[in-house]
Amino acid sequence: MPVEEHLAAIILAAGYSSRMAALKPLLPLGNSTVIETAISAFLQANISNITVVLGYRAEDLKPLLGRSHVRWILNERYNEGMYSSVVSGVSGLHPAKVKIKGFFLLPADIPLIKSSTIQQITLAYSRFGSHIFYPTYLKQRGHPPLIPSDLFPEIMAWQKPGGLQSLLEQHEDLACEVEVRDAGILMDIDTPEDYLEICRVYEQHDE
Repeated sequence: MPVEEHLAAIILAAGYSSRMAALKPLLPLGNSTVIETAISAFLQANISNITVVLGYRAEDLKPLLGRSHVRWILNERYNEGMYSSVVSGVSGLHPAKVKIKGFFLLPADIPLIKSSTIQQITLAYSRFGSHIFYPTYLKQRGHPPLIPSDLFPEIMAWQKPGGLQSLLEQHEDLACEVEVRDAGILMDIDTPEDYLEICRVYEQHDE
């Protein structure tokens, strides 16, 4: 059975987009949108068990996700911050015919990751098993990490400051870095200027 069938992806799209004049997941990117571009990277890497966590303006995103045939879950506590969406995503992982042994985690405003990056991380998982796999570019860690199911109970119970980053720092002994040729793992949309740069890079890759 392909290793991809044991893996899932959680895409976080519940935030306020407070520094943008528009909802970031719905921003245009080429002939698509930011959220659809992120979803496509996982599908092209044969990761089909995808859950999108919704919150702020969820009704605006549901029709698009329906067309993409992607599962979504509503985080009614999205105003409590990103970690609440991580917990919602983990609790809502769809039971598959095979056990989910790990999940990729990607904020929706990091849309330029390459499917080859996801494939490289998947290959590392197939070789080394239950670790936390971080893609790196020029020795900087980026998204999406691949987090093993061994940590599911701890994620659900974690209440300490610092959210998921703080939790993962407690398990640095499990960290495994995967160097990739993909600057997109470090590029997120925090400001209008970030968005313009991502559009520019996307157009260059498309050409």
